[in-house]
Amino acid sequence: MKIMYFDDYQLGVVKEDRVVNVMAALGPLAQKEPQERMKALILHFDTLRPQLEKAAAQGPGIPLSEVRIRPPLPHPATIDCMAVNYMEDGTRTSPAPINAFHKAPGAIIGHGDTMVLPDVPALVFEGEAELALVISKKTNNVKAADAMNHIFGYLCFIDGSARGLPPTGNTFFQMKSRDTFAPIGPYIVTADEIADPHQLKIQLWVNGVLKQNFNSSDMAHKIPRCIEWLSSIHTLEAGDIVATGTNHRGLNAFQDGDEVQLAVEHCGVLKIKVRDELKRTWARETRLERQEKKLDGLTPQLTGRYAKPQE
Repeated sequence: MKIMYFDDYQLGVVKEDRVVNVMAALGPLAQKEPQERMKALILHFDTLRPQLEKAAAQGPGIPLSEVRIRPPLPHPATIDCMAVNYMEDGTRTSPAPINAFHKAPGAIIGHGDTMVLPDVPALVFEGEAELALVISKKTNNVKAADAMNHIFGYLCFIDGSARGLPPTGNTFFQMKSRDTFAPIGPYIVTADEIADPHQLKIQLWVNGVLKQNFNSSDMAHKIPRCIEWLSSIHTLEAGDIVATGTNHRGLNAFQDGDEVQLAVEHCGVLKIKVRDELKRTWARETRLERQEKKLDGLTPQLTGRYAKPQE
């Protein structure tokens, strides 16, 4: 089942290119605020599912092109993001030590929304294409063998980053947790619809040009291990998000006016815009293209505030 919020956070079930309003099937849960409503739906999904399926089957639906798609988890309690969790097409000889970071819940935006680049001296702004999972129930010290039973579903996730902020070595929070830096959506696909989350094509386009193109099979620490490790550190709850990481080789500079499209196989297509009031510019090259040119470091800023003279 594909579950989404639309317009004024009406709950919908997606059928092909249409969405059916299923709010009436929720009963008293319909009165809850959107995040708490989705959390309650996740916790009681086994009971609610027949009613949701019946409502979805009976309703004609509305074309998705005629509604405003909202983030399906507008304010999750926790967003855990796995760090350096891909083998980078075999260019890494061994997995990096397992690691993660928190992203602020206030960074969430949805399909059709805009990532806003702040007035800070970042070397470059990037967005990482990722598969994310949604936790289904209280998850604490879960073993890898049982971890997949704690997943409600999957969605597309873009991890926005403001790279190279000062002071050196003390920047992770301000790099990752800025407002609008966590686009998700367009909906949650329940776990039963994904036969193997480690065999999904992940692609990201900027202005129609393919930049990232990899498969979740390249994941270094697989999802069960990620959940095992995260839940050994802190308790995860229903409706929390775990982003599983990215292949960095296709990362590129996001800049003003960009239209970004992320497609995760079986999870839909997430589209966002990028706005930068300072109109800064960077070259359009990816990290891999810089590497092939034997260029060091991140893509340098070309014009606008904070640009440095090029040698």
